[in-house]
Amino acid sequence: MKSNIKIVYTFLLALAFISCSSSDDSNKTPESPYTQYGAPFDKMPKKEDAVIYQVNIRAFSQAGNLKGVQDRLTQIQELGANVIYLMPIYPVGKEKATGELGSPYAVKDYKAVNPDFGTLQDLQTLVEEAHKKNMAVVLDWVANHTAWDNTWITQHKDWYQQDPSGNIIIPPGTNYNDVAQLNFNNTEMKEAMIDAMSYWVYNANIDGFRCDYADFVPNNFWADAITKLRKIKKNQTILMLAEGSKYNHFASGFDYTFGFNFFYTIEQLFKENKSATTIQNSNATEYANVYDPANKVVRYTSNHDVNLSDGTPLELFGGKKGSIATFVVAAYLKSIPMIYNGQEIGYDKRLNYFAKTPIDWSAADTEMLSEYKKIIAFRNTSNALKTGEFTGYSSDAVSAFTMIKDAEKVFVLSNLTNSTVKQLIPTTLKGTWKDAFTGSSVTLGTDVTLQPFQYLVLKN
Repeated sequence: MKSNIKIVYTFLLALAFISCSSSDDSNKTPESPYTQYGAPFDKMPKKEDAVIYQVNIRAFSQAGNLKGVQDRLTQIQELGANVIYLMPIYPVGKEKATGELGSPYAVKDYKAVNPDFGTLQDLQTLVEEAHKKNMAVVLDWVANHTAWDNTWITQHKDWYQQDPSGNIIIPPGTNYNDVAQLNFNNTEMKEAMIDAMSYWVYNANIDGFRCDYADFVPNNFWADAITKLRKIKKNQTILMLAEGSKYNHFASGFDYTFGFNFFYTIEQLFKENKSATTIQNSNATEYANVYDPANKVVRYTSNHDVNLSDGTPLELFGGKKGSIATFVVAAYLKSIPMIYNGQEIGYDKRLNYFAKTPIDWSAADTEMLSEYKKIIAFRNTSNALKTGEFTGYSSDAVSAFTMIKDAEKVFVLSNLTNSTVKQLIPTTLKGTWKDAFTGSSVTLGTDVTLQPFQYLVLKN
């Protein structure tokens, strides 16, 4: 009997060991055919600390390559950004291509660097140098569709959506004729997509992804991908930005969504002379179903799409002063700010990302650049702006709001018109403040007069 008890006891111990091992496996780094390149980035910004700088590689330098980005890392750092978001780095499809060079969002090969941009080693070096300057690097990821000459087309036709006649289709409801719609009901395709994303985390040590067209990719795919990607680096998180506005992106694991509604609102404010109170309404809409205060919306006054289709910030927001006054609101109103390369120097030409349109950095408006640096620098030091509670006090002409965190209070007033206006001050906000940029004392009475496109940022 004792012998039998020993056998049973040994068997139970073995089962317990196997059970523990199985449970532990869920937290282990997944097996991969890749070897990790580089060390974890130990200066990864917290979610609320991110300031994103979008790089259009074709436009960023005369060379239009990754080395051209590396050469200006110091300038990006001095601006105050800590996340560099690279537009797609992959080879571009030639079949049915749009524009002179084709769209960077028509991906021919998910696991290669566009030879026009350089090599994998160039990307590795760029990431290493950015890390040395305490900046993360994220890649643009196009999960919804591929170029027509992507090898997946010929090797795995069933990885794509098809019409009743068996023809691969373009993304439904679009005129994107240069790309083919992937089929997210196909498990093999989804596994290959996640493998391709992990390739860059391993082989280039990148820090995250900005996910293109995210609203049209199933959330269960994003949840699976994000879970697996975040197991790769044990001592570092992976930053995930959805180019989408669905609140359930947060449940899938995304850190940020895109402020489409916010941008449309500020654009209409200038186009159609809308009230500045609509900005508060937009903020309420974008955060309506966001229950975790750690989740944030990325807001911007320019990006590659609106720059090309709608215009530069100078065109859209009343010139130099108006564009700065609008950026203050975008950067400070419960947001993660994003800057598109060139806007910080007042670059007045649209950047066609289907061709090479290099920015002339020598044409920089140094006064404007100083304003951007000043605005971002204060955000980087203010917990109230990063994580505070928002209260709106806007009028038709002025976007006015407070951001409060613990004992810190910030009061922002930005005149978004080309007229001198008086803004009434609520009783609770009357009194003595400090100018957030100069430290000088500012006393608020019943009202304050703001010059055309003037903004004030005050702190207690």
